[in-house]
Amino acid sequence: MPIAPSGPIPADDAARDWFGHPRQLSRLFTIEMWERFGFYGMRALLTLYLTKHFLFNDRTTNAIYAGFAAMVYLTPLIGGLLADRYLGAKRAVKFGALVMAGGYFLLCFGGEPARPWAKIDGVRHAVIEQHVADRPSTTGLEARYVVIDQQRLAIRGEADGSIDLVAGDGHVARHVSAAAYESGGDRSPLATGLLLLGIALITIGTGFFKPNISTMVGALYRPGDRRKDAGFSIFYMGINCGALLSQILCPLLADWVGWSAGFLLAAIGMLLSWVLIQFDGGRLRVIGNAPVERDHALPIFAAALVAVPAMMLLFQNLMATAPAAAGSDIWGYIAALPVMGKLLFGTFLVTIPAILGYAWATGNRAEFQMMVAAMVLVTFNTVFWTLFEQAGSSLTLFADRNTDLRIIGNLRLSSAQVQFFNAIFIVMLAPLLTLTWGALRRRGLEPSIPVKFALALAGVGAGFLFLVWGTRFADGAFKVSVWWLAGLYLIQTLAELCISPVGLSMITKLSLARIVGLMMGVWWMSIAMAQYVAGIVAQVASVATVGGAITNPALSLETYVRVFTLIGWASVAIGAVLLVLAWPLKRLMHGVT
Repeated sequence: MPIAPSGPIPADDAARDWFGHPRQLSRLFTIEMWERFGFYGMRALLTLYLTKHFLFNDRTTNAIYAGFAAMVYLTPLIGGLLADRYLGAKRAVKFGALVMAGGYFLLCFGGEPARPWAKIDGVRHAVIEQHVADRPSTTGLEARYVVIDQQRLAIRGEADGSIDLVAGDGHVARHVSAAAYESGGDRSPLATGLLLLGIALITIGTGFFKPNISTMVGALYRPGDRRKDAGFSIFYMGINCGALLSQILCPLLADWVGWSAGFLLAAIGMLLSWVLIQFDGGRLRVIGNAPVERDHALPIFAAALVAVPAMMLLFQNLMATAPAAAGSDIWGYIAALPVMGKLLFGTFLVTIPAILGYAWATGNRAEFQMMVAAMVLVTFNTVFWTLFEQAGSSLTLFADRNTDLRIIGNLRLSSAQVQFFNAIFIVMLAPLLTLTWGALRRRGLEPSIPVKFALALAGVGAGFLFLVWGTRFADGAFKVSVWWLAGLYLIQTLAELCISPVGLSMITKLSLARIVGLMMGVWWMSIAMAQYVAGIVAQVASVATVGGAITNPALSLETYVRVFTLIGWASVAIGAVLLVLAWPLKRLMHGVT
């Protein structure tokens, strides 16, 4: 049956507004809020789920998380294109919501936790887990013991990689060299397969949902309607409301009931999003419909589901690829990259010169210079998100291992809940920063786009350095107060607000009109690349674990301090470089602000 194309909002609908905006915005706001509720609730749990339930080591965990995050930003390029040409935004969103919900539900079936073991001098021994206050999952309060001759021995790692096995009275019962010690976990192949299937479905579903719900918001406004920017600001507030709620509630359920309950709540949120758009009562009848009469939905949806096993293989390859050998040259590191890494780096390195070559050949001098400025800023954007996205990987593990999560008295957060600081700070600070930019603009003092990017890079680095400063006040258990981590999120949220709202606008202003869509794709590809590189950075901060627990909290803190110091100062330095380049870049932008 042919679907009526989208058209202007009827007069009777336009007359009934919502806070001065088309009333359909309230429905789309709620749809997006519940979708983000599901996504950020799942994301808050994922890294800890991989390390604590499946007992993957830090390197494998960070590889899976980074690959997933990269694909979440890359697949919307395909989903948006298919919706524009064949499906229509509304049907793409409905399909994406169902596929994502299926992925979240699959994550509920993790089965029994992986069984940890330690191999000492070639002999395998069982490792048992003990929870403090009967609170498993994301609290960071677990303890692990190896059982040798029916004796429980605590596992204590040393700086040189060796292990001390400590008896209950505190004496070292046995010292094991690094070469004679190995740890791991026996996990169910079925549960691992369901995990990979779940995150593959979420990745594919996001590709259909994420770009097209925003397209539907844009379709609410006629060309030239000055309310559009404010409408998107309201819409994006739904993202942060959903994230704020889920990053508190999903970890809470995971702690009280179990991992499955946390993921189930995320799945319910996603299902609510689908219900709201599937049964919209006709409110969305004139927006997001298919642009063509011929129905291509079934073959497209079938192809999307066929792509799921291929996505699973990409994630499997991330888990199986060994790092390059020490001392390898650049070609050795490239050869050691997993398939996903080769695809991302190869595409990025080919695309940017090719587009600049096209701009040189087809545009005038000013257009080419504007494209050069855009590509420079895209590159710096990749650096920013590489560091900012440590939130879901290394910073989550730092919260679990080296953070005292008590807020006041005995009231404490779980390590997964710490991510909610970013959402609450955005809700609090975004309106204030918007007013600040407006006040500066009226006085002719608003920073240029390159200066805002430079401030963002310096800010994300300053957040890490603030946390490093806080580690000087670590307690006897080598844990820092959660308020130092909150300070990091405060600083980095301010940095995010300097770059995130202006990035897409910058692309539309600087790009050649005939390839603006392609440049949007490059922008999202730069963030996908950043997500992948963020995983590589997080792998540098990997810490030895047994059964998901660290063996040496002092060494763990030292490792995180070393990595956070390095990337903190590097980011500040890169921000300073961009600040120096801001003036010549502004000239290349030819008045674009």
